[in-house]
Order: sequence, then C-alpha cells, then structure tokens
Amino acid sequence: MLSPVSEEPLLLAELKPGRPHQFDWKSSCETWSVAFSPDGSWFAWSQGHCIVKLIPWPLEEHFIPKGFEAKSRSSKNDTKGRGSPKEKTLDCGQIVWGLAFSPWPSPPSRKLWARHHPQVPDISCLILATGLNDGQIKIWEVQTGLLLLNLSGHQDVVRDLSFTPSGSLILVSASRDKTLRIWDLNRHGKQIQVLSGHLQWVYCCSVSPDCSMLCSAAGEKSVFLWSMRSYTLIRKLEGHQSSVVSCDFSPDSALLVTASYDTNVIMWDPYTGERLRSLHHTQLDPPMDDSDVHISSLRSVCFSPEGLYLATVADDRLLRIWALELKTPIAFAPMTNGLCCTFFPHGGVIATGTRDGHVQFWTAPRVLSSLKHLCRKALRSFLTTYQVLALPIPKKMKEFLTYRTF
Repeated sequence: MLSPVSEEPLLLAELKPGRPHQFDWKSSCETWSVAFSPDGSWFAWSQGHCIVKLIPWPLEEHFIPKGFEAKSRSSKNDTKGRGSPKEKTLDCGQIVWGLAFSPWPSPPSRKLWARHHPQVPDISCLILATGLNDGQIKIWEVQTGLLLLNLSGHQDVVRDLSFTPSGSLILVSASRDKTLRIWDLNRHGKQIQVLSGHLQWVYCCSVSPDCSMLCSAAGEKSVFLWSMRSYTLIRKLEGHQSSVVSCDFSPDSALLVTASYDTNVIMWDPYTGERLRSLHHTQLDPPMDDSDVHISSLRSVCFSPEGLYLATVADDRLLRIWALELKTPIAFAPMTNGLCCTFFPHGGVIATGTRDGHVQFWTAPRVLSSLKHLCRKALRSFLTTYQVLALPIPKKMKEFLTYRTF
C-alpha cells in the first residue's frame, strides 16, 4: 500500500516574526498553534506577542527546491497591521494559544457576517477562531481581518479550538479551567454546552471528521471521548503513563491517535476503545546524563490528509514522520524547540511552530493511495467498527476495514 519513502523532510521555507521594540522579545514569543484553512488557501500563525498572521497560501516566494532561496521571510514591515491587501495581522490583545479555521465554504457564516455588519455586502465568509490567554475567544473574518464576535465563558487560558467539519459553525474550545465548551456561531456565539470531568488543564480537543465524536486530552493519563450528539462522555481511554497533550482523528474517523509526555503515541479504535498500536519515540543519540529522562516528551501529533501517515513533534528536537503500517519512523527532520505541527490539507507539506515564534514548512511524503485504502476510507467514513464487524464479509476483509492488519 505504501511506497518506500527514503527522503528526509526538506525545509522549504521559514517564517520569522519581526521584533517589536515595545516587547521583551524572549517573553511570550511562542508559536503555540499553526493552521491551514480547509481549502488550503490560507495559513494562520500565532507568532507570539498577541499577534496572529494570516498569510495567503502558497507563500509569495515560490518554493525553489534546488536552492531554497525562500528559506527565510521576515514580517518586520507589518507589525502594525498595515500589511499588503492579502496578508493580515490580527492584534488579539492577549497571548494566542489556539487557532481554528471554519470549514470552507460556509454559507451559514454569511448570515453571521450580515448580522454584525449590515452595512457590508453579503459575502462568503471564512472564519478564524483564536483562543486567548484571558479565557476569551475572538472570531475573525479572514478576508478582511475584522473582528466578528468575542466569546466569554472560560475562566483561564483557551488552549485549543476545533470546528465541526460539517460547516454548521459549531465550535469546541478547551481550556485550562478544566472544561470544554461548545459554541454555536450561528446563534450569536451562544454557549450551548459545558463539558466537565477533567481534573487537569485541557490541552487539546479534536472533533471527528464525521462529527460524531469529540476527543479531549488534559494533563492526565486518560483521554476522554464525548458524543457530539448528546454531549455526554462515551468512554475514557486508558493506556498512557503520563500527561496526554495532543490528539487527532484519522480522515475517516476510524482511528484516533494520542500523544503523551510518556514518549508514546497510541493509536486507538475510538468506537471500541481498543488500543491498536503504540509508537515509541526513542532517542537517536543517548542522553548525556540522567537529567534527560523526558527529552523525548511529545508535543504534537497529526494525521496526513489521506490518512496514511502521522507527524509528531517531540522535545528531542526532531520532527518524525510515521507510516500507518510501520512501527518505526520512516523519516526525521531536525527542529529546535518544536511545539506544534499540521499537514497541508492537500498533502506534501508539514508546518511546524516553535518556542522562538518561528514557523517552518517541510516536505512531506506524497503517495497515491491504493484502491483498497480508498475503499476503506470511503466505507469507514459512515460505518462504525461494530457495523463493519456485522457485515457478511470474510474475516480478513473485516480486519483490513477495521485497521487490524498491522
């Protein structure tokens, strides 16, 4: 199914923020979140110091694989929001921790726009949500950079955000106040549910592509799975030995991956709660002393858009790429102080954010999915594991469709 990939990820481009003189540069400069819009036309980057950059994709400097002349691009000239007509600077007034684009196109958002800006023509509206240090969530219109809504309710940092992929403009937020909150942006940003149960800060939230489940990861060893229909807890997934900090669903909703400070990624069947595989992050070089016991602690994990690869960022200064059916990484790239990663929606590129406020873009494997995988992906997008097991088909086919052939 997977063609061998021997090439290491290559650095395509790097974005470095300008350095406003009014700030202590070493304080609050982290890039906690990076995000591509679902159609791949925009890239959002929390570059530290309360600023989010909205950049049209692809970057203005074309990628030149031979020499990588576009390796560095500074945004010094746009620190006050007077950038080019396309590139936007959003001053959020607080440190930005979480970013999420709405699905695109999103017809209901036109009503939201018209309601708050009746003087502006009714236009198609791509939305960016930003989670802030003071517990606020600010909702922005991407094309213009105008603020649409300010959502209040959380009592501490909003660490992560996730829209339902259906386009309904339901937003999920995860916070250090140990709760998740559900917001309906079609109803003036009304808070429709508060999900409680975590005992520690909630680091991450992810809505399954079929919109049936919500996964949340906190500073705990267990992961919570919630129903997006009833907003009730379905189950807790137990298996990690330390805090879980990142989670992501496969494109067909059939798999869930979680990353932990225990140096492991666990792949789960979210429907049964079964643990399918563990991916252990071992150091390439032995530690210099006993103080480096947590050097491989994980920061982020994400699925590739076709569902055949994973990317992980760890404290050992490596970006790793994993093939779904293999237990060891197929490629490594050196990166310092990595915090987050995400794939370009159409594949071929991984974006990573660092503690220094930088964003790096790396080459990612391009693969032509087999017909078998395409059929599995199509079937699993609407069939649960239990429904597959109930089908009158051979056992080997059931194992393949439920990802039990590892």
